[in-house]
Amino acid sequence: MTGDTPFSWRRALVTGGAGFLGSHLCERLLDSGVEVDCADNLACGRRENIAHLEDRPDFRYTHCDVCAPDCTERLAGPYDLVLHFACPASPADYLRMPLETLDVGSHGTRNVLAIAERDGARFLLASTSEVYGDPLVHPQHEGYWGNVNPVGPRSVYDESKRFAEALVTAHAGTRGTNAGIVRLFNTYGPRMRAHDGRAVPTFICQALAGEPLTVTGDGSQTRSLCYVDDTVDGILRVAASRSVRPVNIGGSDEITVADLARRVVALTGSRSPVAFVDRPVDDPGRRRPDTTLARELLGWSPQVPWEEGLKQTIAYFAAPPPDPDPRGEEPAPRS
Repeated sequence: MTGDTPFSWRRALVTGGAGFLGSHLCERLLDSGVEVDCADNLACGRRENIAHLEDRPDFRYTHCDVCAPDCTERLAGPYDLVLHFACPASPADYLRMPLETLDVGSHGTRNVLAIAERDGARFLLASTSEVYGDPLVHPQHEGYWGNVNPVGPRSVYDESKRFAEALVTAHAGTRGTNAGIVRLFNTYGPRMRAHDGRAVPTFICQALAGEPLTVTGDGSQTRSLCYVDDTVDGILRVAASRSVRPVNIGGSDEITVADLARRVVALTGSRSPVAFVDRPVDDPGRRRPDTTLARELLGWSPQVPWEEGLKQTIAYFAAPPPDPDPRGEEPAPRS
């Protein structure tokens, strides 16, 4: 599925559409001939991410909190696709906004489901590999129930997404809402924020600045990276299906965090050393998706090699900040 692939959708709503992943979804849908309404309260998203889209007649941005009671009125549609991607997703954000994170998984998801039900739209929830917690099964398949600490520091995000999944499943079962769930693993690429607490942007910015790369623990914990273009492709394949059950979308390139740091140092040509720091509480030890369902149901598998994806991401962070907006608005800072 590529950017010029036509979809049957006419108009889509993307909540959290000014965020890293949401902005790429908006762009791919627009390039595929779909009108897009982007809703974001900019708690984590940035207008800079969608500035190149705002002059397009088929794109509309609404500053909107999906938890607000009037959001269903403000997002009047009608839509035939609703992608619910509004939620703090990085540790720096959900630890800073714990109650807001829980609210968007509960009140926000309920409100956005009501919009999809109102318009008879296909609804897709952006869930996360964090529902598996620190997994006791490897790789993680969709039937695994997870190992989550419900009162740990990460629980506000984990449990917000677990509740949202239960809400979507109940809506589909009791009201017949055409709703699906995509569980996303570690995605990286341009438009990530420099200091959001995730490994890839942290390591890249440290390497470019000649600073030590801060690897948590002994660096033996693993992650599976997926470049944003592949993740967007997987998301839209799940959306275009009739699948109600959760579907994993993530990379097969499982590496240790220490190896990731070394890859970044090599690709940036940096002389930065690696510094080991305390590992966060409840940090998962191993993380790799079983994507058999995505492959067999949707014909999806990642296509962008890790080296190419990291080069593209490094180029983004190495580029100078954009010039001021010609309409007189200063762009939001990158970090």
